[in-house]
Amino acid sequence: MGVANALAAYEAGVRVFDGAAGGLGGCPFAPGATGNTATEDLAWMFARMGVATGLDWPKLLVAADLCAAVPGGTPGGRMRGVPAARAA
Repeated sequence: MGVANALAAYEAGVRVFDGAAGGLGGCPFAPGATGNTATEDLAWMFARMGVATGLDWPKLLVAADLCAAVPGGTPGGRMRGVPAARAA
């Protein structure tokens, strides 16, 4: 829901967003919370909308892969696993 919420916020005028590479995160006080909105998912959405982010897509994917590989972490996000995103 994080990407959908970011889209709604963008449409309402918000222009600063927070995400986590690889979608890592969560909250020990929220059982079942899997993590944060993946920066790469937000960047992909905004790029497809024609919104400049200033992010380097290939470098962002490398960072997301590194973060998702953190032992004990539960990676989130979807764009890291999409072959078309890797070719972009």
